[in-house]
Amino acid sequence: MSFTKQVGTICGVEILAEKSARRYLKERDCMLVLSGTIGAGKTSLTTLLAEHLHKPAFYESVDDNKILPLFYQNPQKYAFLLQIYFLNKRLDSIKAANADDETVLDRSIFEDSLLFHLNADLGRATSTEVDIYDSLLANMMQELPEATHKKNPDLLIHINISFETMLERIKKRGRSFEQIDHDPSLYEYYQQLDQRYIDWYNAYDKSPKMQIDGDQLDFVEDPAARQQVLHLIDEKIASL
Repeated sequence: MSFTKQVGTICGVEILAEKSARRYLKERDCMLVLSGTIGAGKTSLTTLLAEHLHKPAFYESVDDNKILPLFYQNPQKYAFLLQIYFLNKRLDSIKAANADDETVLDRSIFEDSLLFHLNADLGRATSTEVDIYDSLLANMMQELPEATHKKNPDLLIHINISFETMLERIKKRGRSFEQIDHDPSLYEYYQQLDQRYIDWYNAYDKSPKMQIDGDQLDFVEDPAARQQVLHLIDEKIASL
């Protein structure tokens, strides 16, 4: 489905008229999902998109996650429990998104599998735990028969940032349990995570997708970059 796009210029910034994107979202139940590594800006862009498109947003549970700090303290002990926690929360978000029809989610359920398999490869989870997790994920997805089309998003929006930017943002946001100064072994974990995300996005085929350059377009701090990112997403939605 596509719509005639009328482009205008405001303050020297070319933007796509929002009507086409909003019209598309109104004409069908539409789910937009954000993806990206730690510090990519998923939560910030989710908020911007929800406000821009006037759609409800669903966020990853982090600040109230009591298991996450424990995982950083003892990954071998808590990796499996953490992923079960995230899987349960993600399923709750999908169910809530089904009820609201048109939504923006700040992380894909498919990323959880990426993270857990990385932890397993680093010796933080056993093969038995991996098998149980994969089976549970498959069973949970089958428990959504009434909304098969919403098991996958209508559009995946991936925010790509460099490894250096990821480290800078981790340090800037200041969560003590994420800091390399606190645990030098996290450097390897973050490095592996960065590469896994590159491979994961390239292989992703569950839905239409697009990539935002989070290094070049700092939509959190730069208003012009923010408008450019929203313009790019509007164009992509209108072309679906």
